This record gives sequence, structure tokens and C-alpha cells, in this order.
Amino acid sequence: MASRNKITEFVQQQVRHRSKNLCEYCHASEQWQYVKFTVDHVLPISLGGTNSLDNLALACFHCNRRKTNRLTAIDPESGETVSLFNPRQDSWREHFVWSADKCQVLGLTATGRATIAVLNLNRERIIHIRAADLEVERHPPVDDPVIE
Repeated sequence: MASRNKITEFVQQQVRHRSKNLCEYCHASEQWQYVKFTVDHVLPISLGGTNSLDNLALACFHCNRRKTNRLTAIDPESGETVSLFNPRQDSWREHFVWSADKCQVLGLTATGRATIAVLNLNRERIIHIRAADLEVERHPPVDDPVIE
């Protein structure tokens, strides 16, 4: 079983830098939040994951809490069980796109749709935050695709 030792501050900073301080699931910016984001184990320790950099992702409190130790979810469109988005193996822009109003994350794939559903990436509160951030030009994150 992997060690439950605390992730070092140095490794946490590497995770933050790599993610550009964005939640690697919903793409919220840690910069504008009141609470520091969590360093998430993509493959949970309880399922054999480790504290290695290639198993860690930056996650906002909400995404981390909803993900728990899940690795799969049901695609609401097909009803199939699929893998959740894995920020260490998958490209965000291949699975997600911002809606035309830039306030909702849309799934481009079964993995994207299932991840949106299980992590509740378009909950009402976050949509309001995105809309407010859009007004002051700090949303969406640079280089994120937007549906035309």
C-alpha cells in the first residue's frame, strides 16, 4: 500500500505550477478563491495510488470532494460506464469546451460528459462565479476552447 505521508510543499508547488493554478477538472482559478485548492490523487491512495508527481492534480474543494475515490462514472448520454477525466493522461480540450456564453463546461466525449455529471461542474454557484469573472475578464482561462 502506498504511503499516506503528507505531500511535500515542494511537490505541491510543482503541481500548482504545472496546472497554472487551475483546478484541473473544472478550470476554476485558485488565484480568485478564498481557500487554497487541494492536491488530489488521480489514482486514490486507497486504490494503490502514490504521492508521485505523475499521480497528482490540483483540484478545487468541490471537485475533490465530489471525485472522492471514483475512477469511472456513467455517461448521461449513452448510459455507459466510462473513465473519469484523468488530468495526467487526458487533454482537457479534447474532452471539454466552454459554452458560447462561456459559463458552462460542455462535454465533447463520454468521459467529458460523465466527469461533468459526477463532479457537477455546472452547478449554479459556479456558473454565477464564472459570469462575474467573465465581466472582469478573468474567465475563461487563456487557451481554453469556446464553442462557436
